[in-house]
Amino acid sequence: MLKKWLREPLLHFLLLGAALFMLYGLQNDQPADNAKRIVVSTTDIDRLATMWKKRWQRPPTSAEMDGVIAAQVREEVLYREALAMGLDQGDSVVRRRLAQKMEFIFSDLAAQAEPTEDELIAYLEAHADQFELPGRISFVQVYLNAAQRGEQANEDAGRLLDELTKVDTALDFMAAGDAFMFGQQHPDLTRRRVAALFGAQFAAQIFDLPVGSWQAPVASTYGLHLVRVDKKTMASTPTLAEVRDQVINEWQNQQRKTVNEQFYQGLRARYEVVIGDIAAPYRTARSAYSGSGQ
Repeated sequence: MLKKWLREPLLHFLLLGAALFMLYGLQNDQPADNAKRIVVSTTDIDRLATMWKKRWQRPPTSAEMDGVIAAQVREEVLYREALAMGLDQGDSVVRRRLAQKMEFIFSDLAAQAEPTEDELIAYLEAHADQFELPGRISFVQVYLNAAQRGEQANEDAGRLLDELTKVDTALDFMAAGDAFMFGQQHPDLTRRRVAALFGAQFAAQIFDLPVGSWQAPVASTYGLHLVRVDKKTMASTPTLAEVRDQVINEWQNQQRKTVNEQFYQGLRARYEVVIGDIAAPYRTARSAYSGSGQ
């Protein structure tokens, strides 16, 4: 039980989050003299050099590196002075960017969680419809233009069906019926694709037809169709092995959202939030009772 608890991603996240805020607290508890001290560490220099190399596809020269470091110091000086002057206050762009950086920290920590096999199986079972393998159908059809044939359309369809179902028929279905923009042969289509071509009602009907024989006319948005289903597979739930990568991605996305929300709620609980006039709830209640805003 203890081992299982120790494997919980949320526990790892909370521990990392606690360490993060402890570090933040230590940094902000440093003596005031450090507020006027700017340190460009060896790690910072390596990071700046790496960024330069990625951008220019070569290492920087000594002079270029001096310029990069000087720019970093300049940026830090101006940043600190801007904070001291309160220039970050009331700036929606700065606020949004800082909030996004906090979100990125949450996401990076949550992304470190790795699901167990049991967790993946449980997630797949709970979200089976999300990973469902669609049914597919292969069929041929003979089209009759109901708009042109009018009242004769059904009678013509009946005669054509009789001819197609004869054992010794010499009728070539490819040359029968009326011209159709999508042709006569339709291999390996999903229900969604059939619906896109012929309409949802047509798609629902042909998936119920038997395989291997010509069937009575099926109506579409274009007219009537004599249909022969040659192959059909129904929708099914895949095994974990078939969709493992997708399940892992979705599990991690859900975990990230859950952990982020829990962490945010923990931070949110540290604040008293007042929205609008604190007396507004009383005025609203009184207005609803009296029927006026006075």
